Amino acid sequence: MEDHGKMVLDAMEKAGKPLKSAEVATLTGLDQKEVGKLLTALKKEGKIDSPKKCYYAPAG
Repeated sequence: MEDHGKMVLDAMEKAGKPLKSAEVATLTGLDQKEVGKLLTALKKEGKIDSPKKCYYAPAG
């Protein structure tokens, strides 16, 4: 799961804008349900923020 979390963060950084979970799934090739779980975990860890509802971006 650690590798997939890194994939999600890398995809978000490359996009340069807040993304929906479906967009992250498309960019990473991961299942959308898995992406949802990863986003929840990354948000709890403080690695990502949600600047507006249903959109996610790297923290900082």
